[in-house]
Amino acid sequence: MLNPRALAYLNEVIRQGSLRRAAARLDVDASAISRQLRTLEEDLGVRLCERHGGGMRPTEAGRLLVRHFHSQRAAEEAVLSQLMAIQGLARGEVRIAVGEGFIADLIAAPLGAFMSAFAGIEVEIRMAGVNEAMSLLKDMEVDLALLYAPPVDPRVRCHVETRQPLDLIVPPGHDLAELARPVRLRDLQEAPLALMDNPFGMRQMVNMVAHQERVHLDARLHTNSVAVLKNFVRSGIGVTFMPELTVSDEIQRGEILALPMAYPVMNGARAQIVSLEGRELTLAAKACVEHLRQGMRFFRGDAPRLAKAK
Repeated sequence: MLNPRALAYLNEVIRQGSLRRAAARLDVDASAISRQLRTLEEDLGVRLCERHGGGMRPTEAGRLLVRHFHSQRAAEEAVLSQLMAIQGLARGEVRIAVGEGFIADLIAAPLGAFMSAFAGIEVEIRMAGVNEAMSLLKDMEVDLALLYAPPVDPRVRCHVETRQPLDLIVPPGHDLAELARPVRLRDLQEAPLALMDNPFGMRQMVNMVAHQERVHLDARLHTNSVAVLKNFVRSGIGVTFMPELTVSDEIQRGEILALPMAYPVMNGARAQIVSLEGRELTLAAKACVEHLRQGMRFFRGDAPRLAKAK
């Protein structure tokens, strides 16, 4: 019989790309992981990993075992879900990857309502940009992901989708707010600009439009934090891109203005709740999707300015 612990170690080594990072992630001594993998290789008579560029990558046999590990874990979760149905959702776990821009909306009420309704269900929230969130889904490290402007991927199943345009946000009184038309990227040449880092959906969308328009955006600030971008604009330093709902409280307080952009791709940006295609959601995860659909402003309907325009 295959050693479940060794399979879990192998999965993490392959996911992290190195023995050292896997040991840090699992909080296990690297030598213990190495011994388990060596024993597994000896028992099976085949190499599972090989060194590559200072890291580790799987052999074909290693990939086969990791797929088996994921299938085994999915089957176990399906059985546990059926047991939960018998118990009336008395116990369970939901793991969610969430972009920072969703956090205020998630924590405001929906998460608390879900945890009150299902007191025996544990919730794990992992902050992640769109690239990392999709990797966590595919590695079965999370059950659900809340994504903004994700790329099309046939391995991902969308449960809820709303239209949340990517706007330009500026301080009150900014010159760009005086334009009598939607903003174009060329209008930003004189404005100090802040951008999210490349792994995030907002940045990837801006990069795509800039490439199409042949515009070079010279950002003064790069960050992986939505909070940093908000404060950059609130303090009057410059401008950035963000969906309206991420800054809805600041807009209501008169601290920030959201201006529409002139590009269909930015105005058509979507927010989604997704899971891994082909993987059956547990009852706890299904219940969570419904709570988020009904409780989060991002998923109850399209962006406020779009609703007003109807």
